[in-house]
Amino acid sequence: MRKWGLLLVLVLLGLVALHWSRQRPSVPAAGVLAPAAPIQDDIANGTVLQRGDVSLLTRAHFELTARVLSREDYRFDAGASLAPVDLALGWGPMSDSAVLAKISISQSHRFYYWRVEEFPIPQRDIEISSANMHMIPADDAVRRALERVRPGQVIHLQGFLVDASRPDGWRWHTSMTREDTGNGACELVFVEEIGTVSR
Repeated sequence: MRKWGLLLVLVLLGLVALHWSRQRPSVPAAGVLAPAAPIQDDIANGTVLQRGDVSLLTRAHFELTARVLSREDYRFDAGASLAPVDLALGWGPMSDSAVLAKISISQSHRFYYWRVEEFPIPQRDIEISSANMHMIPADDAVRRALERVRPGQVIHLQGFLVDASRPDGWRWHTSMTREDTGNGACELVFVEEIGTVSR
């Protein structure tokens, strides 16, 4: 019994170390690190990509360079096998360290939250210059790249905004605009390419 207890402790310590390594922030440069808003090219008649029993309908070509504000990994919710990580991303003023120093950011239950004592920029600029995005890796290489992403890094990604569905009636829809907030405002991104950007 003692051997199994020790093994359990070691496994738990390993999981804690893995979580810390993914969450430890990178030290970013000063200034606006990702000035441009995401690029989206809507698709009139999308194609269906199959991932097991999940069908993904492509809604738009999607590309962005953004600063990682936070990341949250998921293993047990209904979408975890499809989108194992959410990234809270910022561009424009929400990629500026001076601004972000005055904003508290967190993620939970597939949502991204921010809080301020006083606004360093207008509230609407926070809302339209950041978003929580559910990441669907296109393959194992993209999955491994997503596992290495850390808060503070500037990343560039390309892929598609997609809607997901299963035969049992489960649905997960993407936002199609950066202008929305609240429930339904997150992007569901099928990621074909992702990498860090040096600043």
